[in-house]
Formats: sequence, structure tokens, C-alpha cells
Amino acid sequence: MRIDVATLFPEMFESLKCGVIGKAIERGLISVNAVNIREYTADKHGKCDDTPFGGGAGMVMTPQPIHDTIRALDPDRSALRIYMSPKGKTLDQATVLRLAKCERLLILCGNYEGVDQRVIDEDIDEEISIGDYVLTGGELPAMVLINACARYVKGVLGSEQSTDEESFSDGLLEYPQYTRPREYLGREVPEVLLSGDHAAIAKWRREKQLEITRERRPDLLEKK
Repeated sequence: MRIDVATLFPEMFESLKCGVIGKAIERGLISVNAVNIREYTADKHGKCDDTPFGGGAGMVMTPQPIHDTIRALDPDRSALRIYMSPKGKTLDQATVLRLAKCERLLILCGNYEGVDQRVIDEDIDEEISIGDYVLTGGELPAMVLINACARYVKGVLGSEQSTDEESFSDGLLEYPQYTRPREYLGREVPEVLLSGDHAAIAKWRREKQLEITRERRPDLLEKK
């Protein structure tokens, strides 16, 4: 999977070189190419923002450098182009699975009060939000999206079972996990997990999934 990112702060994406995603990049399973939008501005001072028409607080990213960056990264429009935006559809597991099947993604990170609508209309395929709140820029949401999708690229995780049994894989939250030691801080591992009875363990885990989902995310049960 190839992922291009148009951003004012490409250095932020260096953090993706850590952990599981970093190893996947090293092995060539995914590539993340963060490009500075300022490199494509026609403004001699490197400016990429201006005051909004109609008035209002803050600045708006101008369309020319964004359009030229996207055109340089994806001249034949072969990538799915995404703008990380609070106005977008909320990222969920179904969207992650769909995007993970794409060979190429191009992600636009907005800043300030957002980007000129004309470049969204001209160059963007869909807008995605990571939640009902606002951040200072689209870089962190882009990294969330990259991390979530990369986990489903074949070979990134050590075991496909890791994604099959986690939260949201079947529409429910994940059951509790335990490891050694059997007792810690006066708390013991549930006996059923030590029983070796796979049917009983599966039943316990399912019951815990339903219990936790009912308590924390009843909306998921309604959907299911």
C-alpha cells in the first residue's frame, strides 16, 4: 500500500517509523510519503493561507499550493483522495477495512480554519473525521487513519488472528485479556481461562464482549 500525505508539517510523520508500522515501512509492506505543501506554493514568501472571504476569525489554506501538490503526487488520479475534516464521515471499522484494500491513498491535512472549498470540490474524493471534536490540524487524524488501515495490510501484523478477534471486528468491543502472573496486586486471572476448556473460554469471552459493549457502547448492540 502506498500512502501520500499533503501537509504543512511533514516532519510529524516521522513518528510512524516507530513500532509495528515502522517495521512494515522498513519491510516495504507500506510506504508513507509526506510532502510539504509549501514546496508547491507560487507565493514568493512561501505563504499558503489567507483571510476568509466574508470575514471571520483565523486563516484559510489557499487552493493553489494544495491543488498543485495533489496534482504532482497523483497526476493520473489513481489514488483515493481523502481530506481529514471534522465535517467528514466518522471513521469506523467498515471504513478502515474498505480503505485498507486500496493500493493507493492520498491524504490531505488541513490547518487553521480549513481549506478553500474549491480544492475540496476539485481534488478530493471523500472527507473523513476521527470524531466529534476539532484539532489544530489534520496530521494526527491522518496518522490515526494510516495506523488503522496499515494493520490490515497482509504481513503487517504477526498473526491475522490479531485483527479477527479485536474490538469492532464483529461489531462488539473486545473481551478482557490476561497474561502471567496468575495473581497480581491481589487480583487473579479468571479460572475459566486456566481450564483448558476451549468451549467454556469462548463462551466466557463472548459473554464479556456483550457485557462490556452493553455497558460502554450500547449503540453497537443496537446496530448489531
